[in-house]
Amino acid sequence: MSLQDSLREDLKLALRQKDTARLSILRVLLAECKNEEKARLRALDEGEVLEVFSREAKRRAESIEAFGTGSRPDLVSQEEAALAIIKEYLPTPMSHDEIVQAAHDAIIAVDATGPKDKGRVMSHLMPTVKGKADGKEVNQVVTELLTSL
Repeated sequence: MSLQDSLREDLKLALRQKDTARLSILRVLLAECKNEEKARLRALDEGEVLEVFSREAKRRAESIEAFGTGSRPDLVSQEEAALAIIKEYLPTPMSHDEIVQAAHDAIIAVDATGPKDKGRVMSHLMPTVKGKADGKEVNQVVTELLTSL
């Protein structure tokens, strides 16, 4: 069963259970997937669906931070609940050590010799960690490893 099919089944279940909070988030996720399909003019594969979910999770995290600085605890709790629902559909994130190991493997695979090879390392590494690790953290780890060569 694909991720979108699973999402649709969960949407039906939320409708039956009258879980309005979950229902609204699932509808947003499905709408974002539909918008992305229209933009790309084709159906999304699982990796692209995960990208959409990750993007929505990132938006919620940014909203939590903004509402926290704006002293809006009511909206913070609402966004935290939404983020928790979205995270149910995302794969478990990679730990820092796993990212370091994957980056080290990518450096060896492309035979990188220094910071000038960062582009080749990143292009080799990102497809394997997509949706599982934050790009900024991956970039930072690769930079640190390449400068230490």
